[in-house]
Amino acid sequence: MRMMTFRPKRLLALFTIRTRLEAFAIIYALSLGATQRGSAYLQEYPGWGGRLLFLACCCAVMMAGAKILDCLRLEEAARARQIAEGAS
Repeated sequence: MRMMTFRPKRLLALFTIRTRLEAFAIIYALSLGATQRGSAYLQEYPGWGGRLLFLACCCAVMMAGAKILDCLRLEEAARARQIAEGAS
């Protein structure tokens, strides 16, 4: 019987965002959670306090989404540069 070994690189590969489609799916899931949390804030803190907390939740997702997409763009550029250096 063959024993299974722990392979951290394979495990980390599951949590790596490779494409823009994966990034948008993650951003969508984050936005659903943020709006749900924001609506809970609206019920718990009626008035301007709840509205500001709802806005903070939505802004946090926008900033995280921008960072994810920016990092993907930088990784793609680095990969293209590496391929160009290897070809020359």
